[in-house]
Amino acid sequence: MYFTSLPDHNAAGFNEEAHFGQFKKHNVIFNAVSSDSHCDDHVGCLSFKTVLSGEEWYGIGQRKLAVRPGLFLILNNEQNYSCRIDAHEKVRCFSIFFKNDFAISAFRDLLQSEESSLDNPFQQTGILPEFFQTLNQITPEIQLHVLGLIRDLNQQGYSDAMVDEHLLYFMQELARTYRADVRAMNEVEAIKCSTRNELYKRLCIARDMLHSSYAASPDLNSLSREACMSIPQLIRQFKSVFRHSPHQYLMRIRLMRAAELLVGTNLAVAEIAGSCGFESSSAFSRAFKVMYHVQPIHYRKAGL
Repeated sequence: MYFTSLPDHNAAGFNEEAHFGQFKKHNVIFNAVSSDSHCDDHVGCLSFKTVLSGEEWYGIGQRKLAVRPGLFLILNNEQNYSCRIDAHEKVRCFSIFFKNDFAISAFRDLLQSEESSLDNPFQQTGILPEFFQTLNQITPEIQLHVLGLIRDLNQQGYSDAMVDEHLLYFMQELARTYRADVRAMNEVEAIKCSTRNELYKRLCIARDMLHSSYAASPDLNSLSREACMSIPQLIRQFKSVFRHSPHQYLMRIRLMRAAELLVGTNLAVAEIAGSCGFESSSAFSRAFKVMYHVQPIHYRKAGL
């Protein structure tokens, strides 16, 4: 199923049970533009969330995560969450909800050997991997799959066969994301697997806070409280897993966002510096040159 608008949960006659009941029977795609959308409490199926412009906020437990261009979020089956778009400008959001038996079959094929698939090609048993509920970077491969699916939907219209083929390629990327998270988890400095798993979840909370609140200058005390880790442990484990200290990671987020704004907008350099959390244009220019080896104005002119 394919929707190009988001449901209005407050509309007269909106049947929430019937609407969400479709997600158990079909793969569902949303490719919609909105400036005002709210869903305060939903229990969903395995889903992929991103935006092509603007930002959409998700609530998972007590956490608030901002999904922006270049990032995606995977929500697990039966995950409680809220979502909100409340913007002055239109937000273009893109979501895929995977039907359970489709997802189970796809992951069973992707995560087992070819011999096992050959011996039992129609076996339907299996479970979904438990994804870490954290923001992930959109890879070039995922970006191609998103844009390719949208292109084919616009040109050919919706068909189950075409969409299912696209979604199987998405599943490959989600499987890679799952494996990458497991590898990252094993970089945590701890002996027990259960301890590594818990510490990695807490490190992801800190990292997500940096992504979601980069312009507000989140400090180590707030990161430490959110992640329930001491500051020394947070810094040590964060660098071990993500290869940068929290401050270095924050600077990279700000500078990458600034680079996008330099090329994609006509905002003045001073405006971009302020919106990305820099205290002054000169501090921004110095940091930008260190990372990109050119001044911001030259980066803009080159269209890099």
